[in-house]
Amino acid sequence: MPMQNPMPMHWSRTVPGAPSPRKRLRGRFMADNGEPIAVLLIGARINKWWAVHHWIPVFRAMPRMLKELSKDPDSGLLGYRILWGPWFGQVTVVQYWRRAGDIRAFSHDEDRTHRPAQDHFMGRYMRSNGAIGIWHEMLSVRAGAYQCLYGDMPPMGIGAVHGLDPATVRPDGFGYTKGEDPLLAGVADRVERAEPAGTAGTAGTAGTAGTAEG
Repeated sequence: MPMQNPMPMHWSRTVPGAPSPRKRLRGRFMADNGEPIAVLLIGARINKWWAVHHWIPVFRAMPRMLKELSKDPDSGLLGYRILWGPWFGQVTVVQYWRRAGDIRAFSHDEDRTHRPAQDHFMGRYMRSNGAIGIWHEMLSVRAGAYQCLYGDMPPMGIGAVHGLDPATVRPDGFGYTKGEDPLLAGVADRVERAEPAGTAGTAGTAGTAGTAEG
């Protein structure tokens, strides 16, 4: 399922059948950590509001890139969210990718929107005298080296783009594993991991790689 809105105020995602990003899920859940993941944070800050001709192009370029990536299921982008603030004139885009290599491939591809936009920005940036600031951080995390737990929350972060499973404390008391929590069994609004169409009845059974250590 392609991501539709290039500038959503909630988590965009490609998980078929996932619950609404605004629907609170009663209980405790976890996201699978059996695959590596890359996190890309990109932010901008307007330093000189009167220099509109310097910062408007930057804010216009990001939706174009996200729209291009969202239309390509092979781009490697799993999902993202736009975060405004904490101060007026600041914005951060949180992105989850399959691999760091997918990010590099997109950023260096001259036939994609990023490379021309980056070259254009650098030329404008050097002439702007600090009218706009920009930053990014990329984190590449190996499989099993991250933990994703959610309690009484709508789908968030990796849970929104990977899907969710009910979580329970491990028998030894250390960490969590997939399974119904006996203390929360039977409560309303529980969901199982979203699976592609045609696999009804198998949700929540796809492997055990999601066991997370506390």
